[in-house]
Amino acid sequence: MLMSTQANRLAHQLLEARATATLIPPLSSSAGLTAADSYDVVKSIMDIRIAQGERLIGRKIGFTNPKIWARYGVEAPISNPIWTPIFDETVRFTEDNRGLQCLKGAMQPRIGPEIVFKLGSTPGTDATIEDLAECVEWMAHAFEIVTCPFPAWKFEMADSIAAFGLHGSLIVGEPKMLSAASRRNLAQVLANASLSLSCGDELRSAGFGSEVMGSPLHALWHLHQLLNSQKQFAPLTEGEIITTGTWTDVCPIKAGETWTSAFSGVSLPGLTVSFV
Repeated sequence: MLMSTQANRLAHQLLEARATATLIPPLSSSAGLTAADSYDVVKSIMDIRIAQGERLIGRKIGFTNPKIWARYGVEAPISNPIWTPIFDETVRFTEDNRGLQCLKGAMQPRIGPEIVFKLGSTPGTDATIEDLAECVEWMAHAFEIVTCPFPAWKFEMADSIAAFGLHGSLIVGEPKMLSAASRRNLAQVLANASLSLSCGDELRSAGFGSEVMGSPLHALWHLHQLLNSQKQFAPLTEGEIITTGTWTDVCPIKAGETWTSAFSGVSLPGLTVSFV
């Protein structure tokens, strides 16, 4: 566990890098961070942002697709999902599933297609996957714009946790309210669904819901279990928005591009987002 002064120092260093769009060396290269240390930094960042007037609205789960773990990490590959708080200033809802996003200040931005859940009730401590499905009020498709303050996207898992979980912004499509029948089959439906991601007329990537820890709902359960063991953080609660991780590897993006997605096997509309 980090001393509070050290966690605060690293938190301010990361906040400054984000505010000025400045790349910095990985924290692990000098601080010898563990994952547990990094969550101390996350707590410091969260407290600072709340004190500055930002509103905490949910969580982002990252690295829920084990197929991409080996592509990240320098000394060791990514080996577990991570999470970070998300705040109102980085979340946007589209109109008619179309959006325009400015990339100014976004460091080395990439795009990942995800499923977002809104919790309509608070899950119990011992909630099963089925119990969690009953807590979901709606789901939506989203693009997460991930950013990295470390040169060439080179970092260790502990770095990615501390650095906002690499979260930049979240662009959310039209929410779909869930019926009781939809909740009962939610894990299986999402596991069997597929998604394509294109830039202009060129297919860039494709993936299945099963690649997100078996199903995005399983990713939500993993987060719930993890938070039960992290007593410095509040558990999942009613009203939170949870983004559950990318279905494909994240793709580099730049201004002037328009990206689109399309689903098969689940009745969710795709998104179209242009970047400036």
